[in-house]
Amino acid sequence: MKKRWVAGLAVSALFAGLLTGCGNSDNGGSGNADANANSNAGTNAGANAGTNKGGNSGQSGEAVNLRLYTYGTEEAYNWKATLGAYEQAHPGVTIELVQLSEKGDTMEATKKLDLAAASSEQIDVLMFSDAASYSQRVALGMAAPLDDFIAKEGYKPEEDYKVDTRLNGKVYALPGKFNPWYVLLNKDHLDEAGLAVPTDWTWDDYADYAKKLTKGEGANKRYGTYFHGPQNGGWMEYLKLKMENQPEGAEFLKPDGTSNLDDPNFRATLELRLRMEKEDQSSVPYADMISQKLAYRNQFFNQSASMLTIGSWMNTEIGGTDKVPLTFHVAVAPFPKNNKEDETGLTPVTTDYVAVSETSKHKQEAYDFVRWYTTEGQIVQGKNIPAWNGVKSEQVAGIIDTILSGTKNPELVDKASLVSTLMNSKASQIIAPTSYQAEVYKAINEEYEKLILGSQDIDQAVANAQKRVDEIIAANKK
Repeated sequence: MKKRWVAGLAVSALFAGLLTGCGNSDNGGSGNADANANSNAGTNAGANAGTNKGGNSGQSGEAVNLRLYTYGTEEAYNWKATLGAYEQAHPGVTIELVQLSEKGDTMEATKKLDLAAASSEQIDVLMFSDAASYSQRVALGMAAPLDDFIAKEGYKPEEDYKVDTRLNGKVYALPGKFNPWYVLLNKDHLDEAGLAVPTDWTWDDYADYAKKLTKGEGANKRYGTYFHGPQNGGWMEYLKLKMENQPEGAEFLKPDGTSNLDDPNFRATLELRLRMEKEDQSSVPYADMISQKLAYRNQFFNQSASMLTIGSWMNTEIGGTDKVPLTFHVAVAPFPKNNKEDETGLTPVTTDYVAVSETSKHKQEAYDFVRWYTTEGQIVQGKNIPAWNGVKSEQVAGIIDTILSGTKNPELVDKASLVSTLMNSKASQIIAPTSYQAEVYKAINEEYEKLILGSQDIDQAVANAQKRVDEIIAANKK
């Protein structure tokens, strides 16, 4: 096992470039910022925490010490109160927190986790910040399968949680926080245009809203929407808009590693982006985003764009901050569907993948903690919206109140639309990333640039992207 980890360290370096979990950076890739809400939220639930989930821990009478390896900071994860609540409810079990990055840097934390595993340190519980880190380390044998524990407890993870964490038919982690993508709306602009806050809409509706919200010309023009990607092979969510709201096939590659670019929804996404920028002129030009290094926060909060499709790590900023103040009313709408009859709520999602170490000598106790932490423990923690379906709407509302209380003007936020959107969001199936994912992203990004900048048409863009991705796949099979 140790040899597999050591050999995997070189591979993990390739994935470092894919770890785009930096929601605090406008140009860093897919967001995965931690909510920075009041650290005392939810601790009142601690007295009774754990009575339903993970009830076997410490029952043998033997003292058990579990080591939890995490990138999560105290500020973002409220560890002292959370772990204290678990220990109080499970006498004989202690949770030793191993902080891998003082600043919550997921890339730094992942490198340290790999080194700890290669050094055979005692690891009982692991946390991964993204699907790439999770799937790669499952392939290296670092995480134990949880299916037997789940069967023993008698529940279905796909029903208990909003995020499907299965890889190759097995569950190796349970999801913690739940950060779905959604649409931020300038409600003042909507009111001005006579538009309602959408609760169930399509991309055609989105494009129609963007046209009606666009106003003015030249340097003072206000655009209906702003898309913050793709950029240098990052922020690729913006080239999968009509793929990501499907239960399966939300990625550029299929589960078997073959290209998924023949999916009509890939072409449809390119058509949507092309139509909104070139025909409707309702989205901020791609050339402006790249040449001016535009920041999505500024585009929305400065009211240069009326709608912003983005991840819900923005919950901690939606009410405005000292750096980026809020001066208008904000509402939230769900990620749009392709067709009216499609399932509502499917959207790109980031989460914490909480796993049991394959080398743990206390797998049952470690699983009990993981199960508790990803259910009642999320309420105790009070920092993020849980991926657990057992959370009630009033509990979500309470967490949102806590998060918004950390912003400058929470009264300007339409909390009802935010809670409703978060409660009804769910993730599509995870497709394990490949070691050459970055090459695939870069190739598709480059072909999109040629399309949007006018050097090739959409037929050429799709064909060239398919050709290049097929070549990348073939080269990596040798």
